[in-house]
Amino acid sequence: MPKTNTLVKICGLRSEEQAIQIAKLGAHAIGIISVEKSPRYVSAEIKKKIFKALESLYPKIERVSVVQNCPIDLIIKNFLGNPSETIIQLHGDEDIDYCKKIRKEIPNIGLWKAFRIKTEKDLDKIKPFEDFVDAILLDSWNKETYGGSGQKIKSIFLKDLQFSKPWWLAGGISIEWMDEILTEIKPDGLDISSSIEISPGLKDLKKTEDLINFLKKN
Repeated sequence: MPKTNTLVKICGLRSEEQAIQIAKLGAHAIGIISVEKSPRYVSAEIKKKIFKALESLYPKIERVSVVQNCPIDLIIKNFLGNPSETIIQLHGDEDIDYCKKIRKEIPNIGLWKAFRIKTEKDLDKIKPFEDFVDAILLDSWNKETYGGSGQKIKSIFLKDLQFSKPWWLAGGISIEWMDEILTEIKPDGLDISSSIEISPGLKDLKKTEDLINFLKKN
């Protein structure tokens, strides 16, 4: 199998200690959930503390704030000035106008947009967003939650995808699925959360290390 340069984002962390440990393992991005109803929710104060520690120790790592259907004026207010994150990840039902406004008002922060894929037709909705976001994230559809379910997108939907922006695959990412991901699906990055957890927000560092090391070797 040819070597890949697949990026890794570990999402849903809740502690500064684990964020630093996982950054040390070689993750390219760390995501913090700013959605109050999520079991992985972290308050703005703790999020800032985690991101400031990462910024100091691992300045090249992407610091991703995950939001969902947040009032756009609140987003703009929170991210103007000197925010501690480098990326806003929209993980709800945000439309193109929402993305355009963020891009205009906060041009210095990266913008990622997640799409929940239930059928192949859901992929057709993505194209119009490509000019207004920096990356696309594909997650599995689940009626109970917008993310972190551990469910996989059907592989048949993911073959030969072409986007003009980098794209990340989320949902049930594990070493068992990795050969197919790297040889047939070939995303630019993997967004990993529940498959390496002991409990919501608490990562199994051995599983995390094994997965990151697997990707470094392949």
